[in-house]
Amino acid sequence: MIYDIEYETMPREALESIQLRRLQATVSRVYATVPHYRKKFDQAGLKPGDIQRMEDLQRLPFTIKQDLRDNYPFGMFAVPMDNVVRIHASSGTTGKPTVVGYTSRDINTWAELMARALSAGGATRGDIIHNAYGYGLFTGGLGVHYGAEKLGASVIPVSGGNTKRQVVIMRDFAPTILTATPSYSLHLAEAAEDMGVSFKDLSFKFGIFGAEPWSENMRKEIEEKLNLSAVDIYGLSEVLGPGVSIECHEAKNGLHIAEDHFIAEIIDPVTEEVLPYGETGELVLTSITKEAFPVIRYRTRDITSLNPEPCVCGRTMVRMDKISGRTDDMLIIRGVNVFPSQIESVLMEIDGVEPHYQMEVDRKDNLDTVTVRVEVSQQMFSDEVKELQRFEQRIENDIKELLGISVDVKLAEPKSIARSEGKAARVIDKRKI
Repeated sequence: MIYDIEYETMPREALESIQLRRLQATVSRVYATVPHYRKKFDQAGLKPGDIQRMEDLQRLPFTIKQDLRDNYPFGMFAVPMDNVVRIHASSGTTGKPTVVGYTSRDINTWAELMARALSAGGATRGDIIHNAYGYGLFTGGLGVHYGAEKLGASVIPVSGGNTKRQVVIMRDFAPTILTATPSYSLHLAEAAEDMGVSFKDLSFKFGIFGAEPWSENMRKEIEEKLNLSAVDIYGLSEVLGPGVSIECHEAKNGLHIAEDHFIAEIIDPVTEEVLPYGETGELVLTSITKEAFPVIRYRTRDITSLNPEPCVCGRTMVRMDKISGRTDDMLIIRGVNVFPSQIESVLMEIDGVEPHYQMEVDRKDNLDTVTVRVEVSQQMFSDEVKELQRFEQRIENDIKELLGISVDVKLAEPKSIARSEGKAARVIDKRKI
């Protein structure tokens, strides 16, 4: 079902006309109300009136996460605090948290976009949504919650954690849609198995998973273990929260971007050159309807590509490929660019490997070393030592064949790698560079 048939199937010419009008209004507003943007525009020799065509977007300066931290907490807000009804923030694990605000209209827009997204992901007003995204300063839980209510579905606000209790609720309440991070969904499957509960006996039809990159191989793993159709959703707090884009359940071939609210570009992360459709690079987003916290050409650090072809579902908005990694999560190992998702892709192809792993990067004698700890099934872990050593060697060979680097693989017994109730911590980088 298409939630907003008018906008989601709009001809490109009409959509781009709306985008330009909203972009011009947003640029004028941030120039007048946000000192950071006024200074940046002035340094670039730009005035709001210079934005006459969509191509002029490329003349505007980029916004990066450090800009948000430098203006902590409310310096990037474009409205007085009297008009801000909601504040969210990132965890701030690598510095000051990034703080975002919402007006009443922003909250309603967010709810509409999430209703649109949930509908694309297979949800209807007759569904019960088991929402295992975290509630609080993280945008995931409340974003899904408001969208579910706007759609008219029933929502169970279980949040993250209390995993065994969640399994009981899934069994007793019979929810039909699961929303969670992909890593936590697999943790739920593992806990259910320990409790003697089979997902084949539950009522789930679709799962809508996001907040961390996940591979096609992990999709297969989730669909098999949870007995549902797994759909990818994308968003980030700095731009809105979840609901920026989502796969449709009909095709699962790229995430439809809500282009009436966001303008997407792909750039070369080094040269900052804008790349054409189909080429892979860093996603840059400009919000064009946000009131409290608009962002201009925000560098997401997420790696993807854009596809303008209409989808079989009937939606006409540009689709982005699944996120393959992040430029700031990218590891440079002996001169080779490596993303955790590439390691995951190799592991998920191997029978006997569980979907839980961790990479440890260190530097010894000026040489980068990578150790991959990966859980294996109980049956595999019970094999003789020689068989386990051969299995480790096979995984090392498969990783070297794909990535061109040598790694040490250490097999771990089932359930020995720490589980996460939110985003999985895949990399421990011990290097002092």
